[in-house]
Amino acid sequence: MDKLQIVGGKRLNGEIAVSGAKNAALPILCAGLLTSGDVELSNVPRLHDVKTILKLLAQTGLTVTQDDENVTLNGANITSLEAPYELVKTMRASILVLGPLLARFGEAKVSLPGGCAIGSRPVDQHIKGLRAMGAEITIEGGYIYAKAKKLKGARILTDMITVTGTENLLMAATLAEGETILENAAREPEVTDLANLLVAMGARIEGIGTDRLVIQGVAELHGAKHAVISDRIEAATFLCAVAATGGDIVLTNTRTDIFDVALDKLREVGLQMDVGTDTIRARMDSRPHPVSFRTTEYPGFPTDMQAQFMAVNTIAAGPSRVTETIFENRFMHVQEMNRLGAAIFTEGNTALIKGVERLVGAEVMATDLRASASLVIAAMAAEGTTLIDRIYHLDRGYDRMEVKLSRVGADIVRIK
Repeated sequence: MDKLQIVGGKRLNGEIAVSGAKNAALPILCAGLLTSGDVELSNVPRLHDVKTILKLLAQTGLTVTQDDENVTLNGANITSLEAPYELVKTMRASILVLGPLLARFGEAKVSLPGGCAIGSRPVDQHIKGLRAMGAEITIEGGYIYAKAKKLKGARILTDMITVTGTENLLMAATLAEGETILENAAREPEVTDLANLLVAMGARIEGIGTDRLVIQGVAELHGAKHAVISDRIEAATFLCAVAATGGDIVLTNTRTDIFDVALDKLREVGLQMDVGTDTIRARMDSRPHPVSFRTTEYPGFPTDMQAQFMAVNTIAAGPSRVTETIFENRFMHVQEMNRLGAAIFTEGNTALIKGVERLVGAEVMATDLRASASLVIAAMAAEGTTLIDRIYHLDRGYDRMEVKLSRVGADIVRIK
């Protein structure tokens, strides 16, 4: 099992190109099931999760042609309507094949998904919405069995804001008969990116970017070309890294209009930034200021950045308070950070952080995707050497992070 070895205390200087967004790429790849035409995608990140979803799509009969960050999908010869457990167990996003398969072919058999152990994240809202559209759904032996001769438009109000639920129901609605209204829809930029691709494929969608999506079903969709949006979480992670280590970096291929809240908090930390349309220059020459925040749905503070900001807070000049409202198990990185010398105390869904003057390298273990990134940041800010185990979590969502960071001065190597 691979590990990362990091020698801390190195300032970061140079340029980093931000990759395409994992959370946009996965549903967009699943949208290839909706048409027999070619869906030509660019800026697709090279991630373990992307490999997994492409393997899953290929086993349905979807033709996958890949050249570095370019992927072409063709769904003219789908032969299997099943997503088996062995391909679904490691990644929750696999549930996103359910809506497209059911809408286009009238049935689907999808294993209940896995993924990071950060919370229950039930799929009941997906099932509720598809049933409202006329699907017959049963769950047996760990599989979702869904059938519908033809999905019908419906008004769907989810009990909570759910990103994958919105994406699944949105894709299903594009081929449903009549009008579908998704109330309480997720507004994340990744949902908007999927909707923009679907419109390019011939879908009729109104309200893109709002919490009310109105979809007029069409008989069929066609192929399209689309560039996956830049990963706002990866960009903000690198900005947290320079805030913790000090230095001067430039991020390219980014989208500065889709993570305003994180940028505001980074300014509070003391990070000096020159923000352009698709570039950010970030400079840090002092100890971070502590920042308190509460995670919430977009456009609020993203849960996917909670752990990285907590890493910065561990060495801040003062106390801070972090409240997690999205996932119930998303403080598993706390005990690992404390092994590095951090002073973090948890009370329910709130973490109280007392900033310390220094962290010290140690052996730690990654527990989930974003926790992995936070440990990398903490290790780069620490004195001495840190070994991070179980970094397969990191590979699920960051495109060769150690390569990008080593190019800007980090002492970080992968140990096979």
